[in-house]
Amino acid sequence: MNPLTYFSRPSTAWFHVGEASSFPNIDPDVDSADLSQPRESKCEGGPPRLPGCKVFNISREDGARGREVAVQSGALEWDEDDKDKEDLKDQVMVFRYRGRFFAVDHKCPHASFPLSKGIPFDIEDFGVKLSMGLTCLKHSWSFDLITGVSDRAAYRLQIWQVEERGDGGVWVRRKPRMG
Repeated sequence: MNPLTYFSRPSTAWFHVGEASSFPNIDPDVDSADLSQPRESKCEGGPPRLPGCKVFNISREDGARGREVAVQSGALEWDEDDKDKEDLKDQVMVFRYRGRFFAVDHKCPHASFPLSKGIPFDIEDFGVKLSMGLTCLKHSWSFDLITGVSDRAAYRLQIWQVEERGDGGVWVRRKPRMG
């Protein structure tokens, strides 16, 4: 065995989350609703409204295996004792914001609240766009969508790799751990 040969861990396999056309492009200048709210579809012949994000439960052992999870739009109530809270830990949320795809853990690292209830925004300084962020509506904490860094404390949102391929498909995977 060659020690320089790289073997991909099964947990970092790519997972197909759908066609790019199945994700509405969220523009904060037009739309300020949370990600779970359906948006108008710009795709001809497609459904008239699409969810603002998609959520998938992806196995940690085999990243190529997963299933789509229904996103609940509407009320912000979240039962602290709900068994679904435990299910959030293996879920990834995928959405398109200002033409760019993002994939992040569905669970807020601070409050274990579903981030599909979050609102994306631009991180600006005196009108200069520096990055993009996501606000969790549970406690109004925000996370940078590029680095995962929180605006408070040392919490970090897990960012996934996203790849839009030539055939129009969107693929995600956990970032491989180095070392």
